[in-house]
Amino acid sequence: MYDEDLAIAKNGRISAMSTRTGLLVLILVASAYLLFIFFRGVFMDPELYASRFADKFLAPSLAHPFGTDFTGRDMLFRSIKGLSASLVIGLIASVISSVIGLVFGIASAVVGGKFDKFILWCIDCCMGLPHLVLLILISFMLGRGAFGVTIGVALTHWPELTRVVRAETLQLRAAPYVLASRRMGMSTFRIARTHIVPHVLPVYLVGLVLLFPHAIMHEASITFLGFGLPPESPAIGVILAESMKYIATGKWWLALFPGLMLLATVLLFDLIGENLKRLLNPTAGNE
Repeated sequence: MYDEDLAIAKNGRISAMSTRTGLLVLILVASAYLLFIFFRGVFMDPELYASRFADKFLAPSLAHPFGTDFTGRDMLFRSIKGLSASLVIGLIASVISSVIGLVFGIASAVVGGKFDKFILWCIDCCMGLPHLVLLILISFMLGRGAFGVTIGVALTHWPELTRVVRAETLQLRAAPYVLASRRMGMSTFRIARTHIVPHVLPVYLVGLVLLFPHAIMHEASITFLGFGLPPESPAIGVILAESMKYIATGKWWLALFPGLMLLATVLLFDLIGENLKRLLNPTAGNE
């Protein structure tokens, strides 16, 4: 009987290790693809997606896998460049938004009282307004462009993470070691820095990764609608907006391939976030 229990426990450990290895492989493969898109686009030679009017409206081929647009620009290189711009904006906006969510979530739960009610009121106000409309208004007031889009995305994506961090902090606040630290005279700031932040970091990291797809999709959305990046920039939203003029004439590749690349990028970020959550919290997969 003891040997059977030992064998079952050993098989369980092997199975858990295999699962963790599989999750790590998925995360690394998805991250490698996204890093490739990012660095390839950032350091891309502008000549690769420059206008060549003699090659306009070429269908997908070996020379141009994604075809060319109305000025002869290679759609593969232009899509990669546009995605890298979205990744840069998504990175900056997600970091700003996640830091706001982390600080507000911890402060709301630790300080409590009127400050907690004020933060909850701000969350309700942000989440009660149509998300895309609020983002467009902020971006438009800040002059649109990369700066306006980045700040607009950053200021509209913190409420959900704030609620998650606040809930985690409320649980930790009632822990015996936190109560003991408070009775020993430790300051609220020191309690938050020493006991709260280290335990909330896994939730914060997962939330940060899961903010990326939202940031990228919303940047592409408002750029598509004309309230984001300028028309001359090689952005995915600009590419998709331009393609709408030519889809009816049979130029299907102008929208299909950039749209698929955007969708793949968003899904890969979501895959990384979900697998990272399972890796940091193994019990989440069993819920």
